Amino acid sequence: MRINLVLELMDTPGQLLKALEPVSSLGANLVTVIHKRDYKNKKGNVPVQLTIEGEHEDLKKVVNRFEELGFSIIEMDSVVLKERITTIFHGHIVDQDLRDTVDRINELEDVDIVAFDIKLNGEEKSTALINIEAGIGRKHAVFDKIAEIAEEKDLLVINEV
Repeated sequence: MRINLVLELMDTPGQLLKALEPVSSLGANLVTVIHKRDYKNKKGNVPVQLTIEGEHEDLKKVVNRFEELGFSIIEMDSVVLKERITTIFHGHIVDQDLRDTVDRINELEDVDIVAFDIKLNGEEKSTALINIEAGIGRKHAVFDKIAEIAEEKDLLVINEV
């Protein structure tokens, strides 16, 4: 059996080697690796495409090990497993406990804020662009949580369509 994966790795020395170790140690074979260092995302991570083959159970163990090691699997056999969500908050973002806002979004299952850019305007209202990575099918839960937070903190929210 053969599977194709796209992992997201930090662009630091040793990360690719760390990602490849479970392949051989858990009984699978590496067929192809494409390390695209020129394509960093906003977190500074790079996509790495892997094709591995082996017995079904061995491949399952490799995928589980990737997750245990904290590697984000963004695609498996051409099925996207994560989607990007972008939203904008406008208002007194910092005054309304910015840390609480971030924590409440991140506490959702299979949801992580991957970038948070804020433009401060002195004592005036601020604008924050938030990029979120969520598991497929989690978009509505994210939008519901964002709407709840915005209403509670009197923030204007603009979600992507």
